[in-house]
Amino acid sequence: MDSIIQSADEKMKKSIDALKKTFASVRTGRANPSLLDHVVVEYYGTVVPLKQLANISVPEPRTILVQPYDKGSVKDIEKGIQKSDLGLNPNSEGGVIRLNLPQPTEERRSELVKHVKKEAEVGKVSIRNIRKDVLMDIKTRSEAEKWSEDKKKNEETELQKLTDKFVAEIDKLLTTKEAEIMAI
Repeated sequence: MDSIIQSADEKMKKSIDALKKTFASVRTGRANPSLLDHVVVEYYGTVVPLKQLANISVPEPRTILVQPYDKGSVKDIEKGIQKSDLGLNPNSEGGVIRLNLPQPTEERRSELVKHVKKEAEVGKVSIRNIRKDVLMDIKTRSEAEKWSEDKKKNEETELQKLTDKFVAEIDKLLTTKEAEIMAI
């Protein structure tokens, strides 16, 4: 594979990985430890990611259990969770924090589907922007190195195949996430 196409492949994979992380942080009504990935806690005057202060597990489908490594940090962790945009109310019981996820309403699920579709479109735009940049690289390089028309066309065709593959992967991820959100 040509270095230009290989570079495009790597960039597009990174876009897909970013989209997967975004999708993982969308609350679906099902407990998932990745919901707390972006939660930060002020701990002894320093802002620290929650996952560095506690073990996060899912004992039940609608419950997340947060077990702080330092029992004295329970109040700080509760504050961090409350300040986050998750809208969850932490319940502390003997040094552990339980987060109960309520069943989302039909309206809330529709909003989440719209949000996920918007994020998928952002991912597709990212893939298309990478394609546009690489097409410019192909054009520049073909002129500088005096490529034949066939070679240039082959590179462009390979790039389009790669773009189509990643757009299809985004569509597949979106379909899966929509089904997960709409499941009761």
